[in-house]
Amino acid sequence: MIYVELLWSFFQIGLFSIGGGYAAMPLIRQQVVDEHMWLTMQQFADILTIAEMTPGPIAVNAATFVGIWIAGIPDSFSDTLVKKLPPIFLRPAQASHKTTG
Repeated sequence: MIYVELLWSFFQIGLFSIGGGYAAMPLIRQQVVDEHMWLTMQQFADILTIAEMTPGPIAVNAATFVGIWIAGIPDSFSDTLVKKLPPIFLRPAQASHKTTG
């Protein structure tokens, strides 16, 4: 059940985080520290520090490290993928409604 909750949480984060990786950090903190209590604030701060030092987008790195910490390596891949799904589907929809002029 933890896998489904993690996937749903990171899908929501991907759907509502607009403004880049740093804008997603409060959403990730709310989900994993405040709502589900999967991590303590200190653990989240450690993950945030490692995610910032690791090459790549900070929100994707944070999703990967949270998945590893909570459910192991297989779930880290699915968390990372689910975090990126909403923008993959929303960007073409936005582009199709863009007016030229």
